[in-house]
Amino acid sequence: MPANRNVLYLVIGGLILIVGLLGYKLHEANRQPEGLQINVGPDGLKIQNK
Repeated sequence: MPANRNVLYLVIGGLILIVGLLGYKLHEANRQPEGLQINVGPDGLKIQNK
């Protein structure tokens, strides 16, 4: 019985780790870049300092 409980704890720990990593990657993907931003579009050239 103790081996089954250890496997359960390992699976739960792995799932928590995966959810944490996915949350971090989502946060980094949605974060606004810092510094100088240069955009070229139909309205011309835009330079913004963030």
